[in-house]
Amino acid sequence: MNALTHPEVQALQTFPAPQVPAQPSQQMLLVPLSRLRPSRRNVRKTAGPSIEALAASIGRVGLLQNLTVTLAADGGHYEVVAGGRRFAALKLLAKKRRIARDWDVPCLLVADSSARTASLTENVQREAMHPADQFEAFAALVAEGRPVEDIAADFGVTPLVVQRRLRLANVSPRLMADYRADALSLDQLMALAVTDDHAAQEAAFYDAPEWQRSPGALRQRLTEREIGADHALVQFVGLDAYTVAGGGIRRDLFAEDEDTGTTLTDAALLEKLVREKLEAMAEPVRAEGWAWVEAVPHLTPAERQAFQNAPRTRREPTAREVRRMEVLQVRITRTDAGLEEAYDADDEDKAETLHQRREALATELEAVQSLLIGHAPEVRAMAGAIVTLDREGQPMIHRGLLRDAEAKALRALGAARQRAANGQTPGDDDSDSDGSPTGDAPHGAEHLSDRLAQRLSAHRTAALQIELARQPQVALAALVHALVQQALQGGYRNALPLGLRMSLRDRLEDLAPDWPGSSAALALRELRHAWADRLPQEPGELFTVLLDKSQDELVQLLALCTAPAVDVVTPRTTASQPGAELAQALGLDMAAWWKPTAESYFQHVPKVAILNAVAQFAPNEVSRLSKLKKAEIAQEAERLAEGSGWMPAVFGREVPETVKHTEAEASDD
Repeated sequence: MNALTHPEVQALQTFPAPQVPAQPSQQMLLVPLSRLRPSRRNVRKTAGPSIEALAASIGRVGLLQNLTVTLAADGGHYEVVAGGRRFAALKLLAKKRRIARDWDVPCLLVADSSARTASLTENVQREAMHPADQFEAFAALVAEGRPVEDIAADFGVTPLVVQRRLRLANVSPRLMADYRADALSLDQLMALAVTDDHAAQEAAFYDAPEWQRSPGALRQRLTEREIGADHALVQFVGLDAYTVAGGGIRRDLFAEDEDTGTTLTDAALLEKLVREKLEAMAEPVRAEGWAWVEAVPHLTPAERQAFQNAPRTRREPTAREVRRMEVLQVRITRTDAGLEEAYDADDEDKAETLHQRREALATELEAVQSLLIGHAPEVRAMAGAIVTLDREGQPMIHRGLLRDAEAKALRALGAARQRAANGQTPGDDDSDSDGSPTGDAPHGAEHLSDRLAQRLSAHRTAALQIELARQPQVALAALVHALVQQALQGGYRNALPLGLRMSLRDRLEDLAPDWPGSSAALALRELRHAWADRLPQEPGELFTVLLDKSQDELVQLLALCTAPAVDVVTPRTTASQPGAELAQALGLDMAAWWKPTAESYFQHVPKVAILNAVAQFAPNEVSRLSKLKKAEIAQEAERLAEGSGWMPAVFGREVPETVKHTEAEASDD
């Protein structure tokens, strides 16, 4: 379209009088902005989101293209049929007092009959310049000495946009030519612009098959020897420390954020900084008395498995530690009581505060107790430690690591001390003057070395294992024998060569005061007593009796002895409860062993939680109950829940059909 400068238009024509002139087919005019208004015949209905940017550009550079107008019916205004975005930008400048409200706007007056045609022609026939031409034009402006900030202001964009276009203008000429020919996409060009090396750009694109030319693959190929700013090593050292040490970085202007778009180019320097920082952290660990301490940035699971764990012992707490643990336990007990009161009073804010306090107290108590378990000085004199990083770049210390030779030496030291504790010496009781074993040594073994004895006993162990595997009755009896002594007889006097121990944690009564009187506890106690009365206490006699039992009886005993080892107690409600697979395999139905009553549940949760529960099995009662006190609501909830099958979500139970049916009826109502 035609575009005239402001002085040229003034020289050609001044603004006409309000009376309607004879309209030529086309005529250039200077029209005050206040006398312009939008036309319904402008074919562009959507102005777009860039009016502010266009206004900024016009404010700095001027209006480079005139508007196209027709004379309005009132004869005193002109309607803009083409150039609606420019008109909107001028109005915005006038609103911001950047130009006068009657600023003279260059306009091309067209006949009323051709208004829509002129509007459509301007919008359809206009062709946007190729992006490559725009990139090179921005680079030319910078080459002329124009600052990036001024260029950004002229075109109403941010300096980052200008920097991105300059980076694209610096892509290899061969690649830019192919981009003009649509042989590669703008996304591919942006990925290649991550480096300024034209040879590397061309090799990354042309040396790869077409199916490996995605933007992600190209970017990875050009930065494969660099380290991202979000890498664990960088998180540990810190990007600032790396740059202060002289490390180079590369920023991808087209990345979504700064972290993912920043890479470190000097991997050797980063590794050096990591090792130096880890070495500084290793110094206080060395002061603990370990035989060796190493600082390494990486420790794979396979490398960690190559070490054995040194034995740890529990020392007696000092008087100060005892007092501290007692104080913490008293505070936890008081906090638990306060939590119950807060739940009863429906004070959720107080309950949340007390809950956080209890977690802090429990964490402190656990920390004090953990200090009691450690490695003895003689163990530290043989074992070592490794200072390394985890996957997130957080430092971690592996203490008490033993190599094979160190583990054997530690076992030998323990055996020597055991003999000394028993009053034996290397030449006393177990050997004669030449060191040969005597006394209680088995027949035919008096000339065996320890190594050979271990080797032969290993073969005997293997033979016992396969024989036991082939005789299920004996295996089952041996397993039940070990478990019975622990689960039913309260001790571990197993005379059989089975390295089997079961962890029994009898803590349910501490956590649930109503547990001893529950139907599940009573049933288990009755079953245990019934079996305990039928079994002898002496280990050898017990094994003989078990061998005579049928497999069905042994399996029953095995199940009974295994049951106390189950522990799915959780410190808090979580989305996935432990033991879900076991509950599903057993077909557990908590409704058979537990009932939701005021005492067992409803009194211990906030009022809103009771109403939410009632909404599941008696939705029509919620409105009535909400007007009652909490104690009354709990009693009513117990009555309404009877027979509904409802269970708290912590039991991980599906909603019963009765509840589903009630909910469906409520939804219909």
